[in-house]
This record gives sequence, structure tokens and C-alpha cells, in this order.
Amino acid sequence: MWRRSKHACLRATQFAKLLFSPHLADSSYLHISTGLHLPALLSADVQSTCDAGESTGIRIVSGVYMNWKRPLNQQFWKHWQRGLATSPGATKVFRDPRFAKLEESDVQHFQEIVGDKGVIVDSSELEVANTDWMNKYHGQSQLLLRPQTTQQVAEILKFCNSRCLAVVPQGGNTGLVGGSVPVFDEIILNLGAMKSILSFDEVSGILVCEAGCILENLDTFVGTKGFTMPLDLGAKGSCQIGGNVSTNAGGLRLLRYGSLHGNVLGLEVVLANGTVVDMLGTLRKDNTGYDLKQLFIGGEGTLGVVTKVSILTPPKLASTNVAFLACEDYESCQNALKEAKKQLGEILSAFEFIDRPALDMALCHLEGTRDPLPSKHNFYLLVETTGSNEAHDKEKLDAFLEAGMELGYFVDGTVAQDSTQAGSFWEIREGISEALVKAGAVYKYDLSVPIKSFYRIVEDLRAQLGNAAVVVAYGHLGDGNVHLNVSAPKYDEQLLAKIEPFVYEWTAACKGSVSAEHGLGFMKPHALHYSKSEEAIHLMEGFKKLLDPKGILNPYKVLPACAATSTCFVSV
Repeated sequence: MWRRSKHACLRATQFAKLLFSPHLADSSYLHISTGLHLPALLSADVQSTCDAGESTGIRIVSGVYMNWKRPLNQQFWKHWQRGLATSPGATKVFRDPRFAKLEESDVQHFQEIVGDKGVIVDSSELEVANTDWMNKYHGQSQLLLRPQTTQQVAEILKFCNSRCLAVVPQGGNTGLVGGSVPVFDEIILNLGAMKSILSFDEVSGILVCEAGCILENLDTFVGTKGFTMPLDLGAKGSCQIGGNVSTNAGGLRLLRYGSLHGNVLGLEVVLANGTVVDMLGTLRKDNTGYDLKQLFIGGEGTLGVVTKVSILTPPKLASTNVAFLACEDYESCQNALKEAKKQLGEILSAFEFIDRPALDMALCHLEGTRDPLPSKHNFYLLVETTGSNEAHDKEKLDAFLEAGMELGYFVDGTVAQDSTQAGSFWEIREGISEALVKAGAVYKYDLSVPIKSFYRIVEDLRAQLGNAAVVVAYGHLGDGNVHLNVSAPKYDEQLLAKIEPFVYEWTAACKGSVSAEHGLGFMKPHALHYSKSEEAIHLMEGFKKLLDPKGILNPYKVLPACAATSTCFVSV
């Protein structure tokens, strides 16, 4: 049954003109969102049918097909296919017709702003920038810009806004949900050339830098001053701090140092119209008005482009210990976490979880890795402590390990004897994501759930899929963030239909979040309602319309399709 929608603003005659006109323009694409159905007033030219076997049927939204009474214009089919983008598991999206096409005069204008070296049209470089790290999402951008200053970013966005040219902000392009690559032909705005460290206060540990600084380089720099970055990621060698902030990246140190919402003290952000908003404070306490920077931490570049960051870095502590422990059941893992919090207290810095299939993935696909323990077990914990007193820290760690063994939480384990061995333990944990990509197609789910439910979703998904794929799990047990992965030889719609919406519905039932730290990107906008209420989503849409009324910043991402635009259909 068709139902009316307040967004369905296309008249029947207009819709018919669009479909059957021999003069269909390149930019005339439909943009259709999840749950949006065409009104019944189109019945003069359109019949709804639930029969997928109809040769003229077009799938618009899940479970809804359209059957035309007369053959469609061939030009329509051509543009239909060319204008289509699909996020695996999500509603198909069409290029927003409001966005202009790139012209040669635009390229010349950008050359005047950033110079010839800042304008990239080389096909090989564009191919890399158009493809995400997992090789799952592929854009069609014909232009990449590399500004070197905030002013250049402002001029670029001001011009793009005036021309209605869509833009994708891009850092190190290490995201896992398709948020940093184009969906169609959006201009790529890469901040990699903005990599200056502007200041560092050696008393407070407050760092101010540009958005293009690589996380590992920042950690090395502050390390020479006796400090460390409050976040640590497997992609630290290539991810950029601006992208980290824009996605509110979590990582391995969140248990100890908290999220970027607490560690970021200030931001400089450029809005869609080119306005530079200076919020680059360096104060631990500032209770004057609304804390606007929080909108852009985790905004994924949809509200503004982060160009500078002020961040609090904690002291680098001298004593680090890493233990690799084996458990036979998940209940023992939970009990070990409780014991770690009690016994280790303030020195506990990481509590990571790996199941046996995840470890096997790493051992099979990562060169040079070996099993830290002589025999196989069901579950593993990687526990790290950092403190200022080596003897004191080792004493506390030994007490924790002895208690865990006596209580039967651990069946085996080893403590790293030096930094090399500790590094080998971390290489396994940080390399699992890379191993999964090498193994073939992978469906990744980054979920935040109550710790008691952390592994139950893994077991339930295995029961759901049977022998159709391999389900592996690892993640940050200390903060309830499970990385649920389904590994298969290739991407398959039938397999995906078994995974989604099962995973999202399961997560919603236990009041979890469909994205703990990866963000929503292009992969998950359709799943936002599993974690946020209708009222909350409506409020998000309001912020988007206020800060980016033309919708040029990272379109088709974060919010459900069409939600951030004032109209959902092209006017003809």
C-alpha cells in the first residue's frame, strides 16, 4: 500500500514528465529516502505491486516496487543506473539534482585560490582518494583540492556554496563507514597539507595544531615533551587529527583518558558558506554560553570543516605493562574486567577483547604474527597498565593475575618482558581489521552494548547465519564497544539480508548504539533511528539546515537520505 508523506512534493504530471521526457537532463535524478513512499495520486501512470518478478518493476524502498503501464524512456534507464549509489544494507540514493556539475571555469577558479599544486586532477591520485580503506565504497570525483591555510578552505567553501558544488572533507581516509569518500562526483577537500603544530604548553600539556597533522606524528612530538596523545588507533600512522575529531574516534585509550568530547578544548571550523568560526580555546574551564564545538566533534564534516584543534594531552607515564590472557568462557572475561577495575584501579589503561576466530584471522593473514600462548582457547584479553612507579605497577598487576588464576578467570597467560613483545601483542589486536580485509569481503559493525550483552550478539548472529559466513568479534570490552565482523568470500545481498536489520534490531532491543566510534558515514544513516528518537533526529536535521542550508557538506552521510534537504524530489 502506498502512503502519503509530507515530503512527497512531486506532482503526478511532473513525475511523468521526468520519466518519459526524451530530454532528461544529466542532473535530473530522483532522491528517495528510507520509508518514503510516493503518494497514491500517481496511480494514473503508476501501479504499486509486491511482485518482484515484474520485468518493469523498480525497487525504490525495501519491500516496495513500482510497475509502469507503458515502457520507460530508454534515456531514463540510462540516467537511473548512472545516478544510483548504494550503501550496503541501506536504501539506494540518487544524486541530488540541486548540486551543480563541475566545470572547467570552476577548476580555474580553484587554481587561483590554492595554486596549481593544490588542484589534483590526475586519475591515479583521484582513484585512491575516491576509494575507502576497505575498498568497499567508490566515488566518482574528478577533482581533489589541497588547501594550505584556513583562508583557502574558507574561499573554497564560499565559492562551492555559491555554485552549489558538493564537497567531501577528507583527512587520512581511514574510516570504515564510507564517510570520507564521495558518493557521486563531490569535490574532495583534503586537509593533508595543513599539518603545522601551532603551539604546545609544556606545563598544561595543551596542544594546538592544524587538522592535517597525522596522529602518530603528534604523539611523537608530544612524547619528546613528556606527554602522550589521549587517543591511540590502529590507523595512527595515516589518520589525521581533524578526521579523528570529526568522527569522534575512540580507540584503545578511551578507557583511561575518555573521549574527544572531553579532551578537545577548542576548534576552528569553516562553515559551508565560508564563515570561519573561531572556537580555538585552550581553557580547561569555560562556562560561557553553549559549547558549540561539541556539534562538530563527531559531526563527520556535515556541519563544518575542522581546520584547527586544541587538545589536552596527558603526561607520558614511565611504566607500561602488557598481559595477554586466555579465558574459556565469556563470563570469565566479564569477571576479569571487574577484578581489573578493583585491583588495578588508576593504572588500568586498556582492556581489550579478542575471540578465537578473530585471533585466527590475524595469525592467518598478518605476516610475522604468532600465537602468544602455546594452546588454543576461546577468548583472550589484552590488559595494559600505565603508571609512574614500575615496582608499584608490577606489584598491582601480579596481584590481579594471581587473583584471576585462583578464581578461575584465566586458564593461561603471559606478560610482555620488553617493549618488543608488548608491541607484538598489540600488533595482533590492531591488525585484526586489516586481516579481515585481506580475507575477503567483510561486513563490519561497531556496536556499543551493555557489557553483559557484549558477546551474546555474536553468538546470536552465528546462529542466524549458520555456515554462510564466519563471524568474528573483538573490541574494547572495558567500555562495551564490540567490533562485530562477518567475513565472507564476496559481498552478497542474500547474506546481507540475513545480517541486517537483525544486528540493528538486536542492538536497539538492548538499548545499545549502532555506532560506538566509527560514525555513521554512508553505511548507516538508514540505521540512525535504531539508536536515536524521532525527536532527536528532527533536531539534528535542524542543525544541518541552519549551518549548511544548501546541503553541500558531505551529502548523503549521517542523516537519513533526504532528511537534510528541504525537498526530496527534483522540480521539473
